[in-house]
Amino acid sequence: MPYRPDKNPEDLLREAGCSEKVITHCRAVLDVALEYAERNALVSSRIVTEGAMLHDIGRGVSHTILHAQQGADHLREIGVSEEVARIVECHTGAGLTADECTVLGLSPRDCLPQTTEEKIVCHADNLVEGKKRVNIEESLASAIHLKRKVRQRIYHLAQDVELLCG
Repeated sequence: MPYRPDKNPEDLLREAGCSEKVITHCRAVLDVALEYAERNALVSSRIVTEGAMLHDIGRGVSHTILHAQQGADHLREIGVSEEVARIVECHTGAGLTADECTVLGLSPRDCLPQTTEEKIVCHADNLVEGKKRVNIEESLASAIHLKRKVRQRIYHLAQDVELLCG
């Protein structure tokens, strides 16, 4: 089904097979992301809104690390803008390098957030566990199983977003 820009993102999530739990999480991420977006006049609230609501669309297919690339590929297939697809592709942790993607069995793509909108949604997702807002320290504590360099990247992303949207 081709994408219509006026289509409700929640409908896209449901059509992709996402549960109500995933949709509730996406709404919570949207709330946090918009808090940051409103602090920077150069940020596209529309892109942040669509990206935050659709960031976990791949969870309709997989609840593994694969969900980000699968979700981005799905959005590209139905004609969603590349800006939104990139947010979906780059939202895990603080993004993944092409080498990290290869090691994880993903397509070897650079999935590190570059734009302010990508960084905002990625950071907002790190600050929401389920539907609960957490601070960066709590987020990092729950990521203790990740490699130190990945946790450092998450921390530096948080600092970057705070500076961009201070």
